[in-house]
Amino acid sequence: MTSSWKTFQTAEPDFADTVRKRFEAYTHHVLGTLRKDGSPRLSGLEVNFRHGELWLGMMPGSRKADDLRRDPRFALHANPGPGTGMGGGDVRLSGRAVEVTDPGSLSRFADDTEEPGPFVLFRAELTEALRTTVEQDRPRPRARLPARPPTGPHLPRRHPLGR
Repeated sequence: MTSSWKTFQTAEPDFADTVRKRFEAYTHHVLGTLRKDGSPRLSGLEVNFRHGELWLGMMPGSRKADDLRRDPRFALHANPGPGTGMGGGDVRLSGRAVEVTDPGSLSRFADDTEEPGPFVLFRAELTEALRTTVEQDRPRPRARLPARPPTGPHLPRRHPLGR
């Protein structure tokens, strides 16, 4: 099950606000896609939150755009920033990318963001949002799965290495 950014934000406003702030703290982030042979590919990416949606914009002909057209699954990691502080925690999103091809929507996005174009645009449909902080020298993951309870058995109770 997937969820738009707006649906996620409505269901989990505080958590969504924290996630958005981590992404807005820096311009460039890391997008994980799947290559034609199924192996992972990591690429730099700028993200944009507008009109209740999370947008993934990229250059035409880019490998990441080709990857998402072939297999829309993605993982997106917020830039942790300089040093080792991880202010606000480590934030990751995963889901499916839906390509936007409607000329009116593309034009509105370009006008809103002053995107020079040409560009390829995808709307993110989320399946998971994860924020991990370190508390008392232990990682503390907090996941929100759209349309599911905020916690579940998939979250480790302790560090997997027993730390």
